[in-house]
Amino acid sequence: MAEKIEIKELDQVVVRFSGDSGDGMQLAGNIFSTVSATVGNGISTFPDYPADIRAPQGSLTGVSGFQVHIGAGKVFTPGDKCDVLVAMNAAALKTQLKYAKAQATIIIDTDSFGPKDLQKAEFQTEDYLGELGVDPDRVVACPITKMVKDCLADSGMDNKSVLKCRNMFALGLVCWLFNRDLKLVANFLREKFAKKPQIAENNIKVVEAGFDYGHNVHASVPATYRIESKEKVQGRYMDITGNKATAYGLIAAAEKAGLKLFLGSYPITPATDILHELSKHKSCGVITVQCEDEISGCASALGAAFAGALAVTSTSGPGICLKSEAMNLAVIDELPLVIIDVQRGGPSTGLPTKSEQTDLLQALYGRNGESPMPVIAATSPTDCFDAAYQASKMALEHLTPVILLTDAFIANGSAAWKLPTMDTLPTIAPHYVTPEMKGNYTPYQRDEETMVRYWAIPGQEGYTHILGGLEKDGKTGAISTEPENHDIMCRLRAEKVARIPVPDLEVEGDKEDAELLIVGFGSTYGHLYSAMEELQKEGHKVALAQLKFINPLPKNTAEVMKKYKKVVVAEQNLGQLAAYLRAKVDGFAPYQFNQVKGQPFVVSELKKAFAAIINA
Repeated sequence: MAEKIEIKELDQVVVRFSGDSGDGMQLAGNIFSTVSATVGNGISTFPDYPADIRAPQGSLTGVSGFQVHIGAGKVFTPGDKCDVLVAMNAAALKTQLKYAKAQATIIIDTDSFGPKDLQKAEFQTEDYLGELGVDPDRVVACPITKMVKDCLADSGMDNKSVLKCRNMFALGLVCWLFNRDLKLVANFLREKFAKKPQIAENNIKVVEAGFDYGHNVHASVPATYRIESKEKVQGRYMDITGNKATAYGLIAAAEKAGLKLFLGSYPITPATDILHELSKHKSCGVITVQCEDEISGCASALGAAFAGALAVTSTSGPGICLKSEAMNLAVIDELPLVIIDVQRGGPSTGLPTKSEQTDLLQALYGRNGESPMPVIAATSPTDCFDAAYQASKMALEHLTPVILLTDAFIANGSAAWKLPTMDTLPTIAPHYVTPEMKGNYTPYQRDEETMVRYWAIPGQEGYTHILGGLEKDGKTGAISTEPENHDIMCRLRAEKVARIPVPDLEVEGDKEDAELLIVGFGSTYGHLYSAMEELQKEGHKVALAQLKFINPLPKNTAEVMKKYKKVVVAEQNLGQLAAYLRAKVDGFAPYQFNQVKGQPFVVSELKKAFAAIINA
């Protein structure tokens, strides 16, 4: 009779997969998070790529990580430190141990800890566990490479292909540890490798071998764990990254507006996946053009906007610099254009695979002349769908370019997402010309209430007009250099953006009597919310206001900022949002918490800093 395995139920757990950048850690982590989302767990993931295109194998700079936080309820962050660390080689163990809790279980491939591996990882002795101060009882030491070779000995695969399957063994071991159904893993692999079924079956075989290994050596890990979903809402779910959610939001908006979707883009980390995803959906009326540079990416999208499409261009911070002239053309022509900035570490090439919030002031002011532009910041991977949809709706209904800010953390990170249905999404009504204007149309006729001009599509008889970069007369549409007209047009363009309706700023937590109000924007929401909850557990009164709509600001912004005695603005830059709010809210003098590390906030650090402000 087989020995019964103890199954312990947990509320949440954090797992970090790490290895060489060629070890497939992103895939293993992605499969584990997808399986967890499928069974109804809340998830939040954080892929941590090396900046090197291809660092030397086994080197400290070439380690790639993927962290996933799984919970019984809603999960807001990928977690500060992991409960389980998978380290596929010596370099991974050395660089990633700092992300593991003191009591974490560590799974290693002992075949990748030979003398040469230890030398590359700059260990001084062969006692690598002792050198790092790791208790051997916490370590599941497994000869993964050897066991994978044995498992696939009769597969006919070459040695290089066999070694690529090592990540699946580690995945199988983790699936055993957390009582995951391997049928879900098999379904994922068969779908991913549908055109190469034998590859799928070989990988499934290795996953099962890893699972069986965990079962057979459970003496070293005496229990498996189960995380039940507490709140199951009926619907179709998927594990979705922020970039994919952004793409889906754009497709949904085009469908709702009855327009074709055009993306003009130039590949740049970490925004390229939006181009990749949209290129798969020609059947939905999506047109993608990979342009020769950032400028032409934006200019081609602007041409599509003039021709009547939902026009989009995607990039990161360096690309926004290059696109700024074409973006300004969209401002003066008042054409609907969605500009997606997936922020990364800067300046210059900076940290191309890391995450920051350092493009905020560039998004608000980084163009010549008076060039107001709405700015929206997505708050999570799943919120990227809603933010992209809202940005498209705003652009089409108010005839303006709109900047959508995401960043590498939420663009590459993922969460469990319940797919919406089209009938639940808000209507999108582009601000088209009216039949009464036929024959008398000029391009800058405006709705008196919203200040939005009317959109005429080339080819519509009776609506011939010219747009361009030179200032136009507001009444006739002819080129004008008159000082008074230019002053009027600048004010009209600013007023149009200022009148765009956005939801009031919502305050969460102890909104009536908070000792401290935390203010942030965009992707830091989960970490700030978690810090608020931790402080509340210790008896503090804390509230949170997270800005999603940054220009125009919600009408109640000043009221919220002035209501609380102590306010801290927390952001992943050196104070850009705080400076903007000080300019917009008279007498506003907040505390600040700023980090520019290229990494997400750490909840424990936030909690400590905010507690110090409360107790000051």
